[in-house]
Amino acid sequence: MTQTPETLEILTLNIGNPSLQRAERQLDWLTGRGEHVLVLTETAPSRGCDLIAERLSQACWEVRFPRPVEGERGVMIASRVRLAERGDDLVGYLPARAERALIVGAMLEVVGLYVPSRDASVAKTERKRRFLKGVSGALPAAPPAGVLIGDLNIIEPAHRPPYAWFQDWEYDFYSGLLDSGWVDAYRLRSPDATEHSWVSYDGDGYRYDHVLVSAALAERVVQCGYLHETREYTLTDHSAMTLTLRLEGARHLEVEESLTAEPATLF
Repeated sequence: MTQTPETLEILTLNIGNPSLQRAERQLDWLTGRGEHVLVLTETAPSRGCDLIAERLSQACWEVRFPRPVEGERGVMIASRVRLAERGDDLVGYLPARAERALIVGAMLEVVGLYVPSRDASVAKTERKRRFLKGVSGALPAAPPAGVLIGDLNIIEPAHRPPYAWFQDWEYDFYSGLLDSGWVDAYRLRSPDATEHSWVSYDGDGYRYDHVLVSAALAERVVQCGYLHETREYTLTDHSAMTLTLRLEGARHLEVEESLTAEPATLF
């Protein structure tokens, strides 16, 4: 049986390539959530990420998990509403870091990103720059109905506090998205707020995780905000982020509510 919800909810969380034990805790937390689509970043070809993908699949979610090559990271999209057949990779360079899915009925395109982090080295700087260039080329303009979501490892130009080590080309990526028809959904609902989705050991806070929507969807944004409990409960070192849209037409799948391990049967 299909349903037509009046709203569509999406959650993104950097799961930090979890161990098996932490993956179990993350699955327990996700069981208590009600979002229709999950965009999980910092995935890896690991037992913890495989467990998450397996549990979601066993619970009848549709799962997109392009496995990164060894030593790399990527994005997993899991949905309890029907997705169209997967197309080609969004980008050719580090393709597992950019995954997209089209929601059948609602005709909403969800693009999940996990942008590489960098340090001061030339190699990591060029790696991040090349990936961002590929994404910018693949997304020259916002689609009529689209969500761009994930850990962008980018801060907005007016970030509080400011950090001098970010370079112009990093700010230009964020600004370029706005110029090409994307709208920062968090800023739409919280124009003056100061929140951080990742905090360093020294206490420096960064708003690395983002949700952007195409301009045509801006008036349909009901809610967009952070869930800091994922950091506070040490499920991962990032805050989760949620988006609620007034959007009809998505087709519900019949999924099992629990993603946790079943207790052993006693005979």
